[in-house]
Amino acid sequence: MSLTESTWKSTVPIIKACIGCVLLTATLASCVSVRGYEMVRLNDPDMALNPTGTEIQQADFQSYREAAAGANGGKTGGGCGCN
Repeated sequence: MSLTESTWKSTVPIIKACIGCVLLTATLASCVSVRGYEMVRLNDPDMALNPTGTEIQQADFQSYREAAAGANGGKTGGGCGCN
């Protein structure tokens, strides 16, 4: 058995312990109860994942207006609105 194999075998339990500690910390940190006065912020329309009608129209307008489109809607063209 070479020195590198011995070193590797002694390092594996330490790595597993570190990964376990990170996972345990992430699990415990993510468990939070929401208080009543904090629920108002969660129900705020600005916290919604889906864009509103105004935001969709604004993104469409931007993608047609900009000459180099692609990120918002994938609409390509010269910016003149003819495509």
